[in-house]
Amino acid sequence: MEILGWILVVLLFVIGMAGTVYPILPGVLAIYAAFFVYGFFFSFGDFDVFFWIIQTIILVVLFIADYAVSAWGVKRFGGNRASVIGSTIGIIIGPFVIPAFGLIIGPFAGAVIGELIIGTEFKKALKAGWGSMVGLFTSVVVKVILQAIMIILFVLWLVL
Repeated sequence: MEILGWILVVLLFVIGMAGTVYPILPGVLAIYAAFFVYGFFFSFGDFDVFFWIIQTIILVVLFIADYAVSAWGVKRFGGNRASVIGSTIGIIIGPFVIPAFGLIIGPFAGAVIGELIIGTEFKKALKAGWGSMVGLFTSVVVKVILQAIMIILFVLWLVL
């Protein structure tokens, strides 16, 4: 049973980190779930209230930052609400339509299409699309760092 517990914890960590670049995977929720899997298989006694507060704060920050950083990228490059919505739709649909490059092309195309729908000139729409890419990559970096911190804190709590 112990081996199964560790396999599930590590698998959830891997799924969580993969979710930083593939938005269909649960990302941070998988990492958070790994803490509960550990607790059910081993003991919740290893984690005090402080652990749960820190992890929950990081979880909430990740949810907020994921949308906010992407929206910031679009708005920073002159996009508006239509390009933010288009970019969000593109990041969800893109990987299905173009499996290899959809994660990159989807948000870009979504932002550009969103801008064009509301009548923005093509050059400005392309700039908003570029902003969606900057926002996406910035968001991925933020998620990788914060999720890695969550995993490191988990390990430190068990070791110390």
